[in-house]
Amino acid sequence: MGRIVQKFGGTSVADLDRIRAVAQRVKQEVDAGHQVAVVVSAMAGTTNQLVAWARDIGPIHDAREYDTIVASGEQITVGLLAIALQNIGIDARSWLGWQIPFHTDEVHSAARIEHIDTAAIAERLDQGQVVVAAGFQGISPEGRITTLGRGGSDTSAVALAAALEANRCDIYTDVDGVYTTDPRIMPKARKLNHVTFEEMLEMASAGAKVLETRSVAMAMRHNVNLQVRSSFTSDEGTMVVDEDNDMEKQKISGIAYSRDEAKVTLVGLPDKPGIAATIFEKLAENHINVDMIVQSASPDKSRTDITFSVGALNADKAVACLKTIEADLEYKDIVSDPDVAKVSIIGTAMRSQPGIAKTMFSVLAEKGINLHVISTSEIKISVLIDADYTELAVRSLHDAFGLEEA
Repeated sequence: MGRIVQKFGGTSVADLDRIRAVAQRVKQEVDAGHQVAVVVSAMAGTTNQLVAWARDIGPIHDAREYDTIVASGEQITVGLLAIALQNIGIDARSWLGWQIPFHTDEVHSAARIEHIDTAAIAERLDQGQVVVAAGFQGISPEGRITTLGRGGSDTSAVALAAALEANRCDIYTDVDGVYTTDPRIMPKARKLNHVTFEEMLEMASAGAKVLETRSVAMAMRHNVNLQVRSSFTSDEGTMVVDEDNDMEKQKISGIAYSRDEAKVTLVGLPDKPGIAATIFEKLAENHINVDMIVQSASPDKSRTDITFSVGALNADKAVACLKTIEADLEYKDIVSDPDVAKVSIIGTAMRSQPGIAKTMFSVLAEKGINLHVISTSEIKISVLIDADYTELAVRSLHDAFGLEEA
């Protein structure tokens, strides 16, 4: 018997019936003899409504008050779940982020967890009480409520599992595991029994919506045993494991895609040292994350073009901030294209299996799909393509690498 952290997202606690169903899942682990800490999100749609209210009341607002507003959704859920557990005979108590507490830095709406004081909740767990903790929130050094940003509840759960030295962290969501690609695009997509931390991290960063990048990185760093499961079935999920423990010996683990991309090209830049540094320093100053980058020189080597990708919502901001240093960059034109998508193939076997890039590029060429940008890592190849070809690319690559086969 061990200590388990369970995390339930917004769709899992979307209404009272689902909260009662979550209570039954928690009871199963308690009845099996485990100590259980539960981390919950706000009910589906609640956080979006709270964010909308905050923006409507004041488009330019104090981030500390914003966090006070949007953190209130989880307060409702933890109380309801604690009552639901008590009603079925389980000793349970709700805890908000500041009560545990989750200590964060002072960056409101995008705070990072610095440490968690687990003494009080560990004592309750040892007494047999279920801890129902609010995800997504913490407390700043100034004693103010903070929120962790997108995917914050996943991050809260993994951080709590690490701090409690839990045997496992189960992330319950509306899908029953990690698939070789999005089943909505590829019905033949296969659920993976195991995926490595590195592969899951690359999948999350490449557009897969199952887990957020921050939570996977934290689980990898603290070696937290992570499982993705469905709130609506009793099926086993997907375990996220160390590479040494991964027994699935195949070339590629999955195909990920993201339509939330835009391409920006600076045309006719002087081909001289320091130009790239100036561009990306300016973008960094404006908190714009850059993903894929390619540079191409002109035949006479006096001019160069630099193309990079950013999140679609940041495209206009990127263009605007680079126009402020047009005199320094001396480019001839700047072009933004929002109609692009990123498609990635991911697998640790790339380290030892030759020919994967050849297969990918050959398949896309046969389908008439042009590549705007290419980027690689040890276990990932990503390409930027016209958005209209996204589904064709995903299906074709999934077939080419035989990912529907067990």
